[in-house]
Amino acid sequence: MNLIEQLEREEARRLGGRVMNFAAGDTVTVKTYVLDGGARRVQSYEGVVIARRGGNGVRSSFIVRRASSGETMERTFHLHSPLIESVTVRRHGKVRKAKLYSLRSRSGRAARIPEKLGRKKEIKPR
Repeated sequence: MNLIEQLEREEARRLGGRVMNFAAGDTVTVKTYVLDGGARRVQSYEGVVIARRGGNGVRSSFIVRRASSGETMERTFHLHSPLIESVTVRRHGKVRKAKLYSLRSRSGRAARIPEKLGRKKEIKPR
């Protein structure tokens, strides 16, 4: 193990050791702290994760794409940022790629991702 990886692991452990179990294609709600005037409040941002970088290391980040009123927005979040309160997964998407940049050129129904359903129950023969 090289020195940089060791330092990153120690820093991630110090920051709380968040391990987020979501991937590209999942719909997530990210709650972040925002300074509004002098008060600090929580703002939520919901959308589809189109990319994730860096695993669970200190430098890891993810991009969330959101469509609202015909306009699409993308926002990059750092996984271990102190400004993130929580990340909740709303639904798991069924995708075959790790980076979904092709969604940028699509809109409406073409940009929808099918939901990953749980494993099918095995039917035992009688």
